[in-house]
Amino acid sequence: MMDFHIGTSGWSYKEWKGSFYPPQISADEMLPYYAARFSTVEVNNSFYRIPSDRVLASWAGQVPPHFRFVMKASRRITHNGRLKDEDGSLEYFLQAVNPLGERLGPTLFQLPPTFKKDAPRLQSFLTRLPRRWPSAMEFRHQSWFDEEVYQLLRDRDVALVAVDQDEGEGAPLVPTAAWGYLRLRRIGYDTPQLGAWAARIGAQPWRRPMSFSSMKKEVPPDPPPPRSFRTSSGGTQCSDQDHDFPRALALVYESLDSGYLNQGGYDGAEQDLDR
Repeated sequence: MMDFHIGTSGWSYKEWKGSFYPPQISADEMLPYYAARFSTVEVNNSFYRIPSDRVLASWAGQVPPHFRFVMKASRRITHNGRLKDEDGSLEYFLQAVNPLGERLGPTLFQLPPTFKKDAPRLQSFLTRLPRRWPSAMEFRHQSWFDEEVYQLLRDRDVALVAVDQDEGEGAPLVPTAAWGYLRLRRIGYDTPQLGAWAARIGAQPWRRPMSFSSMKKEVPPDPPPPRSFRTSSGGTQCSDQDHDFPRALALVYESLDSGYLNQGGYDGAEQDLDR
């Protein structure tokens, strides 16, 4: 049975009050509330600036033991240096996120859409990643999607990020590691679409799939209240970059409750970084 994780991109969105969060919740209460319902979150602000040691330690202390923070790699690594790492930005980043301790999850390396395939540079970069550091690569130019690149990722047990979105071609679902990473970013998913994704995920040879779902701001009236996830191994990961609790998350709850997990197929926003 897969250890399935579901979460969002960020958690501190005032726009979620009254739909996902209680109307009167304070900013300081959001993370514990969120972590009681999801078991991971994708942290986007580390792309711009790595939170201080004190902030990271505080986050780690507010979530349960199984919770994992997925840190998005600094733009100095992926955009400014384009994986060359001539200034030691990779080592600095990996050290800087360590205050999360056991709550630290995979690192997301999201490349710019104008960065075309460069297999030698990718191979050189991957050799600098610690072997036991779980990493996921999100390529946003179609030239990267071929067997040469997939094999380079497999050689280092690095996950290829699969992307499903309304605009553009996204990224294919190709297993390159013992675990998987998905970003489901369409405006919304109905139950049959989620069922199709459940079947695709269940067919993968993953032991540790991590799924993210990013939706747009459109929210239906009176979204249903959130419920706790029920997974076979205590893990849960969806991602939302656009600040409102999407209908898709409610559908994820419904899909989990309907038994996909038990069948084996469906087994931040900006914070004060120095506080």
